[in-house]
Amino acid sequence: MATAAKTFTYKYEGVSRSGRSVKGELNADNPAIAKAQLRKQGINVKKLVKKSQSISLLGLGGGKKSIKSDDIATFTRQMATMMKAGVPLVQAFEIVADGLSNKSMAELVLAMKTDVSAGGSFAGALRKHPKYFDDLFCSLIESGEQAGALETMLDRVALYREKSESLKRKVKSALKYPTVVLIIAAIVTAILLIKVVPTFADLFESFGAELPLPTQVVVLLSKWMQENWYILLGSVALISFSFSQAMKKSKKFRHSVQRFSLKFPVIGNILKQAAYARYARTLSTTFAAGVPLVEALDSAAGASGNIVYESAIQNVKHEVSSGGELAGSMKSENVFPPMLIQMVSIGEQSGALDDMLGKAASIYEEEVDTMVDGLTSMMEPMIMAFLGVVVGGLVIAMYLPIFQIGNVI
Repeated sequence: MATAAKTFTYKYEGVSRSGRSVKGELNADNPAIAKAQLRKQGINVKKLVKKSQSISLLGLGGGKKSIKSDDIATFTRQMATMMKAGVPLVQAFEIVADGLSNKSMAELVLAMKTDVSAGGSFAGALRKHPKYFDDLFCSLIESGEQAGALETMLDRVALYREKSESLKRKVKSALKYPTVVLIIAAIVTAILLIKVVPTFADLFESFGAELPLPTQVVVLLSKWMQENWYILLGSVALISFSFSQAMKKSKKFRHSVQRFSLKFPVIGNILKQAAYARYARTLSTTFAAGVPLVEALDSAAGASGNIVYESAIQNVKHEVSSGGELAGSMKSENVFPPMLIQMVSIGEQSGALDDMLGKAASIYEEEVDTMVDGLTSMMEPMIMAFLGVVVGGLVIAMYLPIFQIGNVI
């Protein structure tokens, strides 16, 4: 990991151009730069003291919480609210930073405030932190600045980020619930096999009678688990680690998993609806911001979240750049639903494409919400049945010999 540039926080006191006493804090590499920044703001510095705590421009200081996508969405909404209320940009940074509980995020906001205070643009300050603000985010803010409608653009970007995060949480929720329950089932089964079954096995051996086949299988499985549990645990850890590394480093493997995931019952449909929602929401936001359709499609492809739709949107982009209509290009790809294509067609004909895409995005976001609720309701009885079969099967296998005690005696 690259070493993060260090900046220090300075407390200052001085006199403004109007003769009013002012004081506050700012971030700079050294006292000379701090004084220069204050002079640019028209402040005659009387006192400048460095605080003992240093901060990292990347927000990666020891003991601090990492910056998550939810933090970025919250920051965007708060900045939009400040700008709508008529608060100056630099002051908005200060107010938002003061209200953030995540110190790393607060330091990131203050670092951007310093750049803007020194005469830089908002978009330029964002681009210095590509880890947290992607090209789409920066381009939209830049468009708002150039058009003199930053507050409007911030509101659109905030809505886009909020919808994206909400959609992401819903999809994760759909995948997390069954995974957690199955892991718990595996742990319970392992405890039964390693701790409980051996007690019964010792008891059965004292009978001297032949055990029923299900009991023999469970006892053998229990003995294997006791002797080789570390092999099983190591194999699970190795497979999990290898899978995560392959997903990160192998584009081909990641794309294969994404294609396969769409074929899963129920889960595949949720992923498809989520891809439609991301596509429509991204295209609506960028197109409404005045971004050319071809560039907007490029952003929508990157936001789709699945290689199948990313490839299809790239093909649509090539057809549109060659003079084709968006709806017709989407239809030729055979991956977009008829309703979405129809709404795009109506939007093109009426000249309200961004509005129709926004409505389509809302429809598919609600569909994802409904499907996730339905999946949870459907999975509960299925998981309970699975647990009943596994745990119940173990219990029955252990109690079968007890029914034969009378014959042995």
